[in-house]
Amino acid sequence: MEADSNSNSLHIVLFPWLAFGHMHPFLELSKSLASRGHRITFISTPRNIQRLPSIPTHLSSLITYVPLALPHVEPLPENAESTSDISQALVPYLEKAFDGLSTPFSAFLKSACSNRKTKPDWIIMDIHHHWLPKIAQDFCVPCALFCILLASSMVFVGPHSSNKGGLRTKIEHFTVPPSWIPFPSNLACRPHETQWFVRSNTKNESGISIDERGRSTFAGSNFICIRTCFELESKWLSLLSELLEKDVVPVGLLPPPVEEIGLAEESKGKELEFEVINWLNKHAPKSVLYIALGSEATLSTELLHELALGLESSRLPFLWALRKPAGMIGDTSELLPASFEERIKGSGYVAWDWVPQMRILAHASVGGFLTHCGPSSVIESLQFGHPLIMLPLIIDQGLIARVLEERGVGVEVHRDAETGVFNREGVARVVHLVMVEEEGKLIRHNAEKIQSIFTDKISHEKHLDRFIKHLINYRTM
Repeated sequence: MEADSNSNSLHIVLFPWLAFGHMHPFLELSKSLASRGHRITFISTPRNIQRLPSIPTHLSSLITYVPLALPHVEPLPENAESTSDISQALVPYLEKAFDGLSTPFSAFLKSACSNRKTKPDWIIMDIHHHWLPKIAQDFCVPCALFCILLASSMVFVGPHSSNKGGLRTKIEHFTVPPSWIPFPSNLACRPHETQWFVRSNTKNESGISIDERGRSTFAGSNFICIRTCFELESKWLSLLSELLEKDVVPVGLLPPPVEEIGLAEESKGKELEFEVINWLNKHAPKSVLYIALGSEATLSTELLHELALGLESSRLPFLWALRKPAGMIGDTSELLPASFEERIKGSGYVAWDWVPQMRILAHASVGGFLTHCGPSSVIESLQFGHPLIMLPLIIDQGLIARVLEERGVGVEVHRDAETGVFNREGVARVVHLVMVEEEGKLIRHNAEKIQSIFTDKISHEKHLDRFIKHLINYRTM
């Protein structure tokens, strides 16, 4: 459908944070909007745009990538344009560089608004864009904030007033469910998971705290849209709207299609893809455990060894997507125990670097997923009804693990509450429980049952239709 043929068609600018865990959901939302005839301008940096999947041919006339050059900030490496390019310690410097995009974004918006046909009807921004609402206001363009976090995680963050006056600055403030949750819940952090939340109230190297970024973007948003659905989080969505005192509009879960295999620059991995799928083809249905812990947070070498030895001692087939940590110098030989790959030949497969995750999860031989509980990974896994073995690493991943364990679709690897340390015995125990034991039968059943929420295209279409109606009804005329 051509945008100009519909009087209700919109021009929408989408501008995600510089993390692929954010860019991909923003792109899925862009494609969903474009499929309904709306014109999309998708803004990021040049290298990130190069690494995003190609736009489907039938939508290419409605989605335009606009690159903004990222200023270089020391000590960021050259060509570092996303969180996957750097260690967690350098993220505040990437935030500082990101703040430098305010000037080129202002120039872009000024040019776009100089012509009635190109002026955006909406800007959909991410939570890091504390400077964007003021720029948009200067050009009379309304903003909405798109949260990729689950509604439950946003409830845990709570009303902004809870973060003022030092009310939540200590570890113990985050290790119990917040007082504003009126129903029974296990939504709380372990002590070793609280560091990010405690630091979020402190000004970092970017010159502003994470909490201040969030408060500014929330205040500058006409409403909040969020990547979830009522079928999954009805009670959390109702509570979140009350806490934020703004409309909260779910857009659905935006599960990516199976045919999307990852970053465009990694399409060179066709040979590895063939090897991986061929290896999976040799195994019985639902027998293989898939392991992927993302690319942004890493375990220590000691814990990687415990994970590896736990997988080995489980004596179950597994496929492990293991990426070299950003900033690591030298080869990857020390990441795994000595002779590990030789010992597991036949029963295990370690795929270094990129793998086609969606195609792996869709494969009949895969029966479970050991995951860090990033929102996208959880959505992708439950789309295929896989039970979860959960090893959360950063930000709200622990909170997501609590919610999913409460839903009975996965089990966390036992860790020391204070240090986060786990051992090989604990890994092997949970792998066996979730994958094969009679005791884990209910978990496997629950994961298959909840799959219907993630594959219900009619429901997701209705969520998106309500979201678009919200944009049309509230746009500035």
